[in-house]
Amino acid sequence: MSARDLAVAILVAVALLVLLAMLFAWRRRLNRDSGLSAPLGVPEHAEVVSRHEVLYVSTTQHERPLERLAISPLAYRARGELAVTDRGIALCLDGAPTVFLASAKLRGVDRATVTIDRVVERGGLVRVAWSVDNDTTVDSYLRLTRGDPQNLISELQRLVPTAPDTGAKQ
Repeated sequence: MSARDLAVAILVAVALLVLLAMLFAWRRRLNRDSGLSAPLGVPEHAEVVSRHEVLYVSTTQHERPLERLAISPLAYRARGELAVTDRGIALCLDGAPTVFLASAKLRGVDRATVTIDRVVERGGLVRVAWSVDNDTTVDSYLRLTRGDPQNLISELQRLVPTAPDTGAKQ
């Protein structure tokens, strides 16, 4: 075996090890997040206010944009449509069931620039903070295919419930 053949064999072996490590890491993440799932199905009488073509980028731990979560069915990037309704947000992604985030689950909507696997122009992403359950808040990142994200953000912010007044003074 020549030195060149040996070098090629070593490179192929290293590449296979890296791919296997990536596969095992992703499977571990899927297992870790298997208890979390996004709410599916749109309520019967939800009235669609507007529709927007979007690229779904990722869902991460709240305020930790580099910590991806593999929440079913939001584990993978996809193209799709965001329908704003009078009761919440319907996210219809290609090849996945419709995710519906009711207004009561929404915690905040704003702009973002960075999330796992994606860096865009300043404020080019729409970040939707929502609660998976009583103890877990997550951030989902979307990118509009056309139009100004601020218009969509203003529309979505109207759906976020306001915090109840506790009477506490700051």
